[in-house]
Amino acid sequence: MNRNGERIPCSLPRGSSIVCFVPKIDGLSGCQPIFGKKEQKNKWVSMIEAIYQETKDRMGKSIAALQNDLKRVRTGRASLSLLDGVRADYYGVPTPLNQMASLSVPESRLITIQPWDTTVIKEIEKAILKSDLGLTPTNDGKIIRISIPTLTEERRKELVKLVNKMCEDHKIAVRNIRRDSNELLKATKKDGEISEDDAFKAQEQVQKITDEYIKLIDGICEEKEKEILEF
Repeated sequence: MNRNGERIPCSLPRGSSIVCFVPKIDGLSGCQPIFGKKEQKNKWVSMIEAIYQETKDRMGKSIAALQNDLKRVRTGRASLSLLDGVRADYYGVPTPLNQMASLSVPESRLITIQPWDTTVIKEIEKAILKSDLGLTPTNDGKIIRISIPTLTEERRKELVKLVNKMCEDHKIAVRNIRRDSNELLKATKKDGEISEDDAFKAQEQVQKITDEYIKLIDGICEEKEKEILEF
């Protein structure tokens, strides 16, 4: 109602059940919808779906980080990804090798680097030697060649242990994300924003998501181990 006692028309969301005319501080009256169960349920679903998506996004980043870390684990196979972290001085600027040269793998155990500016060959070699890759480059004045040595049995075992540890560390990260998501669901339930039943079902779904990403990590780990043992 307004000051003249006239009702003010209100538009209600679909599913709302009651209209209450509530006095305003300035003397005017308005309306406040009472939302139905359908709207409340939709709100719960949206909130829970947002938690699922955030969980997947964070776990996906952990998977990407693991894959990036494993690229730098040297096996007996030549791979350009070995050089991803190498930066050479190019007129005072640390520069990725693929931004100053053509890189290729002409053979299973050979990497070649052909700088566009041959005056930087020494800088590229210096950067490779300073890296922790354990590789020794050679050059003919135009092209740098890196031969990938065959791994000894002892070195293979060391690398498998390293890979297993890296994979386990990322599994722990994924489980920590699960914990964070479950804590968020519990807090949301405590605040009355979702029901106890919905919170329980949501935690079950978070566990399923976690299992999927743990399985992905296991697959990535097995593939890297296979690469180490075969080459």
